[in-house]
Amino acid sequence: MIKITHFCIASALLAGMGMVTSAQADDAQLIKQGEYISRLGDCSACHSIPGKLEFSGGLAIESNLGTIYSTNITPDKEHGIGNYTEQQFSDAVRKGVLPDGTRLYPAMPYPDYVKISDEDMHALYVYFMQGVKPSAEQPPETDLSFPFSQRWGMRFWNWAFTTDKTFQPIGGASAEINRGAYLVESLGHCGSCHTPRGLGMNEKALDSSDADFLAGGNLNGWDVPSLRGMPRWSEKEIVDYLATGRNDKAAVGGEMKAVVEHSTSYMTDADLQAIASYLKFLGGNPPLAQRNEQAVQATEAKLTAAKNLTTGERLYLDNCGACHFVTGKGAPGIFPELDQATIVNAQDPGGLIHTILAGAQQPSTAKAPSTLAMPGFANRLSDEEVAQLATFIRQGWSNKAPAVSADQVKEVRETLKH
Repeated sequence: MIKITHFCIASALLAGMGMVTSAQADDAQLIKQGEYISRLGDCSACHSIPGKLEFSGGLAIESNLGTIYSTNITPDKEHGIGNYTEQQFSDAVRKGVLPDGTRLYPAMPYPDYVKISDEDMHALYVYFMQGVKPSAEQPPETDLSFPFSQRWGMRFWNWAFTTDKTFQPIGGASAEINRGAYLVESLGHCGSCHTPRGLGMNEKALDSSDADFLAGGNLNGWDVPSLRGMPRWSEKEIVDYLATGRNDKAAVGGEMKAVVEHSTSYMTDADLQAIASYLKFLGGNPPLAQRNEQAVQATEAKLTAAKNLTTGERLYLDNCGACHFVTGKGAPGIFPELDQATIVNAQDPGGLIHTILAGAQQPSTAKAPSTLAMPGFANRLSDEEVAQLATFIRQGWSNKAPAVSADQVKEVRETLKH
């Protein structure tokens, strides 16, 4: 009897150890899943700054209302979210409501995050509570001017401009397209930048059932392109751009650099392909205009001959031609095209002006670790010279965009000082 008892006890202990080991494995897998979900949601880009622990907040986000500072979302119990229950965490992410009833500003993209699935939300909560290192960092408080400082007013904004709808799959679409739709409409919150804004600074549409969704807009002086159909890019070029920050036609700039650096470059190949399939599935953009070969050849010939050049043409050869060439085609996967480029032909030239003045640098990613940088010319070129250069680029080859003025350059240059 004693031997049987000892055997039973030992069996029970071994069984219990097996259960613990299994539970630990489940937790580890859930944390790993939650970390990936946080990458899909691009949480690090807004809630982290160099030199501080990840997710400890403090990023200054410029908006039309003023400067909004991101919060500490580490599991620190005093300065972070360590005391949040899972329901409170979900309410903050999906509804923009903190445990004490304080309303978040929609710089936190909860109008899109509301579509995050329960499964993904649970994994995200477990990751932030168990997989993130606590930080006692206290970020600056957001202090907007009246009446925007009255956060209770967000209750009415939410009533007018948000929804409590969960993600709605597209009827008749493939599983891959619907996976892409879910990622773009919820965690990716692509609409927060690529959907036009209404009078209330609200996204005019929150899903693909509305033609305004992902139809383009303006963000901090940059024209944001429409993503509907993307007729100029193939699915592979979309995948390459999101995975590496570059493709055979373009390279990231502006806000997209951080998106690629912190989010899309970590996505699986399957998720990247799903996003590309979904974007190509969307309609709404006109067919790609035919390249004007006669105009292209005329620009190439004049730059090659280098005679009787305008100021803009001369500045192009002196500052840009070595990388983008007389063809304006650049080098595939290295230097972006200028002929027919979206940033070049945007109605608002702010993005192009900013790039000429401040330069640009591609992010280092797992699939493209090298960083290629374009120098800025703010200290080298005057406002008038930048205007002449930008005008030539916007009207050379087959580009047909309006001219740029020195006053427009001056306005962008002022923003660089801040």
